[in-house]
Amino acid sequence: MATYTLGERIAELRKTYSISREVLSERSGVSSDLIAKIEDAGLIPDLAPLIKISRGLGVRLGTLLDDHEQLGPVICRAGNTIDTTRFKTGIPEGAAASGHHGMSFNALAADKTGRHMEPFIVTIQADAKQDKSAHEGEEFIFVMEGTLALEYGNSKETLKTGDSVYYDSIVPHKVFSADNNTVKILAVVYTPV
Repeated sequence: MATYTLGERIAELRKTYSISREVLSERSGVSSDLIAKIEDAGLIPDLAPLIKISRGLGVRLGTLLDDHEQLGPVICRAGNTIDTTRFKTGIPEGAAASGHHGMSFNALAADKTGRHMEPFIVTIQADAKQDKSAHEGEEFIFVMEGTLALEYGNSKETLKTGDSVYYDSIVPHKVFSADNNTVKILAVVYTPV
């Protein structure tokens, strides 16, 4: 079975459904320039534009991220999430060469067919940079290690190891390290079908 990059998968879906970049841009609200950067240059955006692109294509978010699918239960054994890194975001400019990783999203159920939730183990480096994003759905976050800062609308919260938060993703939000140390979280993203 062929493995596709995120950009290749979007381009292939557009080709399959006979959708131009311009039409996808109009349907999703994501600029044609950003779609081109994803497809042609391998840019990995944050979740918000990916969710919008999946909606514009009429597929679930997992369809953009999956390599292959399984009908039964999907078990992800301890220590194996590093092999399921789906994408990285929030990389500071010029930091890629220096070994910094921004935010790494490791899928926990990448092979599950027809799922409506996207569970990830997310490692947030101290220097990860991102803007607030908003998208349809809901998110649940459980802090596994470290201290997490959450900006949600106009409020700011700090969550420590063992804390959790559940929120509507339509409100502009972002998460980052609260104390300049690496943070590891379990994040479950739900987007309506």
